[in-house]
Amino acid sequence: MSYSIAQAAERSGLSVDTLRYYERIGLLDPPARDSGGRRSYSDDDLGWLGFLTKLRLTGMPIRMMREYAQLRHRGAASYGRRKAILTDQRASVRERIAELQACLEILDYKIEHYDQIEQQMTAADLIHEEASA
Repeated sequence: MSYSIAQAAERSGLSVDTLRYYERIGLLDPPARDSGGRRSYSDDDLGWLGFLTKLRLTGMPIRMMREYAQLRHRGAASYGRRKAILTDQRASVRERIAELQACLEILDYKIEHYDQIEQQMTAADLIHEEASA
């Protein structure tokens, strides 16, 4: 199946400008062109864009993404380096998850603290209302 740049943008969740930018900096191979000279993206292109999007979500710098993209053209000879890039990124993601988990624990603690205060205030209000009746 082939997709126009607008369709590829919609399916990938990226903007048309981002697709052009990725092509310009070498993250995305120039797509095929249709008879009118317009970009024509394949399912493989969309799969690659999905992978690039995940890499960006992990916080991988564009320069590392570019290195990975260049290495994939070298085939099996580059498996070791590509694996190393992904292994390093995985370690970074795990560190970030640990940081976020610590933040979540603090938020949970504070929310529980405010729940207790609200319960105490509600109990005090009920006692005050009963005493006034």
